[in-house]
Amino acid sequence: MARNLISIAGYDPSASAGVLLDLKVFERLGRRGFGVLTAVTAQGPGGVSAVFPVPARAVTSQFERMAEGLDVAGIKVGMLATAANLRAAARILESRKRLPRVIDPVLCSSSGMPLLEKKAWPLFLDAVEGRADLITPNLDEAAALTRRPVRNVAEMKLAAEKIHKRSGLPCLLKGGHLEGQAVDILFDGREFAAFAHPKEARSVRGTGCFLSSAILCYLAEGRPLKEACGLGIVRVVRAIRAAVPAGPGTWIFELNRERGRVPLPPSA
Repeated sequence: MARNLISIAGYDPSASAGVLLDLKVFERLGRRGFGVLTAVTAQGPGGVSAVFPVPARAVTSQFERMAEGLDVAGIKVGMLATAANLRAAARILESRKRLPRVIDPVLCSSSGMPLLEKKAWPLFLDAVEGRADLITPNLDEAAALTRRPVRNVAEMKLAAEKIHKRSGLPCLLKGGHLEGQAVDILFDGREFAAFAHPKEARSVRGTGCFLSSAILCYLAEGRPLKEACGLGIVRVVRAIRAAVPAGPGTWIFELNRERGRVPLPPSA
């Protein structure tokens, strides 16, 4: 079985998000990780202060050269920075139709810095239409992609369904920032599944990167989508509990400190 997974995403020098975190997750879950950079960011515990995009031709060249002699088992797409990189990533995904492919539509940092130029936001779902096995927006990303508020489980279901209709992709809408209990909603085009899980008080950077990378690992094992999503959520909960402080009010993942078991979140 091929063990090689590729992340197409941005470079966070603190390794708390982006390509470097993706590679850590891949390796933690028994895979070999490779990275294609879409941008370099200037950031630290306080957030992102600048984004320096990589040209689209460089994104394409990185992937093509690396994949020449590599038995690729799956692709994850995260931060893209520019509309040109969005189109480049879409072409890459289209060229690998038989592989598990997960898209994390990173639009803004938690501190409010755009991580994909805003003119590309309305183009996102059309660009990736039919080119992945899953898209994993959070509440703010889903609101931006659907142009409607997403504040509760009912609105999450409407947004997940709309994202699927526009993109043709199953949608796991992350509800970690809901008021009250955290609930993630999966819509696969036929039915909904709701994953309730503990809501942790600490604010950990890179949770979306971690989740999408973990889900890709499980899809690459051949697990069904619903099971892969549930297992990915489990791994994120475990990793949040093992996170370490990295500044005032900010925590980062420390994968070697994971301990104990977290039961598979109930789905309905």
